[in-house]
Amino acid sequence: MLRWLRGFVLPGVACQKDEDDLRYEILFQDLDSDGDGLVDIVELQEGLKNWGLSSGQNSEKHIFEAGNTNDDSGLDFEEFMQYLKDHEIKMRLAFNSLDKNNDGIIETSEIIAALKSLGVNISEAQAKKILQSIDSDGTMTIDWDEWKYYFLLHPAKNIDEIAHFWKRSTIIDIGESISIPDEFTEQEKRSGDWWRRLVAAGIAGAVARTCTAPFDRLKVMMQVHSLKSRRLRLIGGFEQMVKEGGIHSLWRRNGVNVFKIAPETTLKIGAYEQYKKWLSFDDAKVGITERFVSGSLAGATAQTCIYPMEVLKTRMILGDTGQYSGIIDCGKKLLKQEGVRTFFKGYIPNFLGILPYAGIDLAVYELLKNYWLEHYATNSVDPGIIILLGCSALSHTCGQIASFPLNLVRTRMQVQALEEKGTTTSMIHLIQEIHNNEGKKGFFRGLTPNIIKVLPAVIISCAAYEKVTQNMGLI
Repeated sequence: MLRWLRGFVLPGVACQKDEDDLRYEILFQDLDSDGDGLVDIVELQEGLKNWGLSSGQNSEKHIFEAGNTNDDSGLDFEEFMQYLKDHEIKMRLAFNSLDKNNDGIIETSEIIAALKSLGVNISEAQAKKILQSIDSDGTMTIDWDEWKYYFLLHPAKNIDEIAHFWKRSTIIDIGESISIPDEFTEQEKRSGDWWRRLVAAGIAGAVARTCTAPFDRLKVMMQVHSLKSRRLRLIGGFEQMVKEGGIHSLWRRNGVNVFKIAPETTLKIGAYEQYKKWLSFDDAKVGITERFVSGSLAGATAQTCIYPMEVLKTRMILGDTGQYSGIIDCGKKLLKQEGVRTFFKGYIPNFLGILPYAGIDLAVYELLKNYWLEHYATNSVDPGIIILLGCSALSHTCGQIASFPLNLVRTRMQVQALEEKGTTTSMIHLIQEIHNNEGKKGFFRGLTPNIIKVLPAVIISCAAYEKVTQNMGLI
């Protein structure tokens, strides 16, 4: 970043302080596009964008608020200079914390060690990619000047936030998958951006679920009606649903699926933070293993609490038109006819399916990420949105395939009262029954619509999230 600025050299008689001041003055003049002596938030945003410095995390807002000490409409040169000098002190502390042997340069081994202490495990090849993105003279080391100008206009204040920047900007994943909540910086927690991002993610998830709801309903129908589904195909399945209840039946009870986003996310985040505290000893940094275990346990905790809603969703999806007037009516009828236990039918296979889904999803994403970094990251370690979407879609697909047999068993157990006139079959007996009557393929009935919906769901959720965060002032 800003390598052109570092390349600007003053006459030899100038001291380092004067050299820096003149460089910063040139930088200020370049930002002040209208020449009024003030850099407003729009000019700062445009400047960061033009120089490729925007991290997508509202960098200009943090810089503007930190530097604008008199709370007017823009940064004057004195405020701009003071911000850079204060920021330089923080960057010096961060540099020193990485430079363990105090030789004035940062090497790949020091990057690996520093990130490992923060719970971020990377290979030597990945560390070299990070180093190359900062190294401007080709020495494969980072000196103070290179470090300072790279982070000159990035609001990170310490090595923890710098690691978070690398994670978001260079796809250094620290263990999050679709089942594991995201991390939030201290800045996001203090500013309240963390809950705004959760709201944005919830809205994006609701949009994606609504758009792909017809595929989800078809999947459940094919899972349950096994004999019919042998002849049921995608088009035929949609035609059957429309014939039975009209076009609106394609989205039958999608509201339940959307409604459970809020409690599930809240429970998952709260449980995730608590499990991380329990698994970290003596205030040690939480590593990838601890994050994965915490995320899986948090997912299991959230699923346990909202599982009755999963049962209600399945039963309402399979219900005839007009059978239930709503989720409350469905709950009352199930309670009266089948008792409390019916709300937890299929819980065990649902619980067992969490670990393989999260594990396969994470492992595949790590594999794809490392492969791209090793073979295609030449001048930049940022793959772009297309590669990210592809990796996410493929990893989610693999996770779903791995856990799909348990998902099918769960759904069959949830609707046993409909299929078998109130009789209850154990999970083991049901697995044997499916294998004997339908063969191995029977465990994957309904997989096709489930796979088809993955890529559009990922694309829609990403596009919706981007739009919502823009409207909420997060980008």
